[in-house]
Amino acid sequence: MFRFLLRRIVGGAVILLIISAIVFLLFYAAPRDPARLACGKVCTPETLALVQKNLGIADPLPVQYWHWFEGLFVGRDYATFGNCPAPCLGYSFRNSEPVLGTILDRFPTTISLSLGSAAVFVVFGVGTGMLAAVKQGKALDKIASSASLIGSSLQIYIVGVFAIYLFTNQLGWLERPSYTPFTDDPGAWFAGLLLPWIVLSVIFTANYTRMTRSQLVETLSEDYVRTARAKGLSSRTVFFRFAWRGAMGPIVTIFGLDLGVLFGGAIITEKTFNLHGIGELSVKAVSTSDLPMLLGVVLVAAAAILIFNIIVDAVYALIDPRVRLA
Repeated sequence: MFRFLLRRIVGGAVILLIISAIVFLLFYAAPRDPARLACGKVCTPETLALVQKNLGIADPLPVQYWHWFEGLFVGRDYATFGNCPAPCLGYSFRNSEPVLGTILDRFPTTISLSLGSAAVFVVFGVGTGMLAAVKQGKALDKIASSASLIGSSLQIYIVGVFAIYLFTNQLGWLERPSYTPFTDDPGAWFAGLLLPWIVLSVIFTANYTRMTRSQLVETLSEDYVRTARAKGLSSRTVFFRFAWRGAMGPIVTIFGLDLGVLFGGAIITEKTFNLHGIGELSVKAVSTSDLPMLLGVVLVAAAAILIFNIIVDAVYALIDPRVRLA
């Protein structure tokens, strides 16, 4: 098991390194020069060269990437911003703040949004899918399948606006979406994120309902499940000990990917509810051509997806020992 996880961690680190190099070269080779944007309207060649030096982008791209990569481990000195301690992801061109510090400041909002919505859509999505599979062909199955089809076709930016108008502005049942640190006021934290959790989980719940149902229906028809029934085991034992465990693999995989994407920033959800998380930060970085900030956000998103992929591999290895030999 240890060797299995070690291989996955080393492979993930190599992939993250390749992603960082590709993204860095793509962003900094863009036709829009960040130094010219920072230089202002009246910008002489001498001033432009000075701004490029102060921002640390006067060197060739490979040299810039090496300085950036080196800063992750030993820190980096900027002529304009001063020292950036390790791990240094650079300084923002727009607000002159360290990229890592800004991301860490926004990360609690994204984590709260991701974990809360994940708890909702896993419980309701998987639970509804299990009921639909057990009641296959009956009224409950048809209702759940129809509802999941409708839910998966909805868009967050439509459902979110409608939910704010109805439940907050008109009925007053829910608080206006906002983020309060959990350590400051747990009640305000829960109330401010409840509506985004519900809206974000609508689409995911629909997807997990359909996936859980299809996987369980397929697994329940397998020969080893029929054999377990023929041996006289109870329906509960057959379902949870054999069928559910066999159908769990694909669900765990998709859940890990979805959670990694959410941790990388739920862009549309955060913009819809005006939550200042990683997703909203990435949109702002794009609109202002803040390349260091955008690079940092992309790497955080990629790291989140890789980490959850490794976790999924570990869970797979626990579910199915054959995976450890792969």
